[in-house]
Amino acid sequence: MDKNTSLYSYSDFTKEVIAKFKFRGDYVLAKIFTADFLKTLQAFQYDYLVPIPLSEERLYERGFNQSEAIIRVAGLEPAYLLSRVHTEKQSKKSRTERIHLNQVFRVDSVHDLRGKKILIVDDIYTTGSTLRHASRLLKENGADKVYSLTLAR
Repeated sequence: MDKNTSLYSYSDFTKEVIAKFKFRGDYVLAKIFTADFLKTLQAFQYDYLVPIPLSEERLYERGFNQSEAIIRVAGLEPAYLLSRVHTEKQSKKSRTERIHLNQVFRVDSVHDLRGKKILIVDDIYTTGSTLRHASRLLKENGADKVYSLTLAR
């Protein structure tokens, strides 16, 4: 990954807001991130805005993909370049387990990624392993630069 930018520090307050948004299905909370998200996006040049995908199981549990919601509520169109292989929840893994995770994504796109700049959107940057896996795969498939924008770190 070439660079990560986070909108907020992962404090007790942001942890609670993101938990309500992500785990308790409060989709409307995506609106509170929109102004800061759009302002921060101005610093990036990108060809594709990519949400970190959920496995089918997680999507069913939550009812929506929080990364996709952030993009859509901001009035933008996500690019679906990746899909996720189902794994145990990240929150259930130790820091060491997260860092040493096997590849959890696959490229599902017919897009030509050669020379493209890609901006990945995710909710929380913890160890960075999720974003590194996605970035590595996108670069292996031709992307020139891969950046990430997360709500909190």
